[in-house]
Amino acid sequence: MRRKDKEIVNIRDRIKIINRCKVCRLGLSENNQPYVVPLNYGYSFEEGVLTLFFHGARNGKKVEVMKNNNRACFEIDCDNELIEGEIPCKSSYVFKSVIGFGEIVIFKNEEEKNDALKKIMKHQTGREMEDDFTGEELKNVMVYKMEVKEFTGKQKEFPMRSKK
Repeated sequence: MRRKDKEIVNIRDRIKIINRCKVCRLGLSENNQPYVVPLNYGYSFEEGVLTLFFHGARNGKKVEVMKNNNRACFEIDCDNELIEGEIPCKSSYVFKSVIGFGEIVIFKNEEEKNDALKKIMKHQTGREMEDDFTGEELKNVMVYKMEVKEFTGKQKEFPMRSKK
């Protein structure tokens, strides 16, 4: 990372950002052509390993790209705000973000799909689901995860405001 002064070194602080945000931009590549798609997600962070969970249609461009190349990257950001300067070149932007790399794994097993969907719902709603998804619901959706190999965090916080 070029700007070490903006790096989020503490892994718990990076996980707080992942927990706070609701949309993940998943970056894929097909024939040397990038493809980025915004997705809702869920996650787990167990024994130092981050896993992101996603769901979507069982077919389409994203599915074909993932099946041909399971290597992926992701970007998550939140707490974004423009800080306007007196002139445009003095404006700035505050943010918190996490970026990482890993591999996509598509679930085949209904139990794995069910567990992953529950993690997505928990993250998106803040509530645990008591009931399982039906066989029909699981059949009609593709559920997959990204096994994250590495991830970093970066932030720019509000500048100190002078007291008058």
